[in-house]
Amino acid sequence: MLAARGAAVVDADVAARQVLAPGGPAYDGVARRFPSVVQSPGAAVDRSALAAIVFADPAARRDLEALTHPAIRELMAAQTEASASSEVVVAVIPLLVEAPGRRPELDAVVVVDCPPEVALARVVARGMPAGQARARMAAQASREERLARADHVVDNGGALDRLTAEVDRCWEWARRRAAAARG
Repeated sequence: MLAARGAAVVDADVAARQVLAPGGPAYDGVARRFPSVVQSPGAAVDRSALAAIVFADPAARRDLEALTHPAIRELMAAQTEASASSEVVVAVIPLLVEAPGRRPELDAVVVVDCPPEVALARVVARGMPAGQARARMAAQASREERLARADHVVDNGGALDRLTAEVDRCWEWARRRAAAARG
């Protein structure tokens, strides 16, 4: 929704897919560490199988992060630099709070928030088994931790028209903040 209003968007999940793609900078290391998620040499990483492993095993998740996060950060930094002429650049980083001490240079943190039961219902409605969804949520920062890091909160707990109004409010806040930073 912010992109539709003119923001440049740099997305960590998109960068993660790129670094895990065959030939990507993290592909070989992930294929060696997690051979069961690559069916044949050069085949795509089975991201669902990889997620099942790392959300059940904190050590495996740390290994995956060590293999992928440096490449993701590098790619996102390059994309952010390429977007520098945009009025507002939005870095979508779902696990920002979970990586203490690794916060990229950000002018502000916007948290899109909804009650945990709403988030769970939405993920299950998209087809993820409830047990897997709960395990992923348990591995992530709590709602309170995310809200504590927020400079601005977008309430996504209701209907789409309410979210649209929240995004409009966020967009105006971000534009004012960017204008003030430019002087």
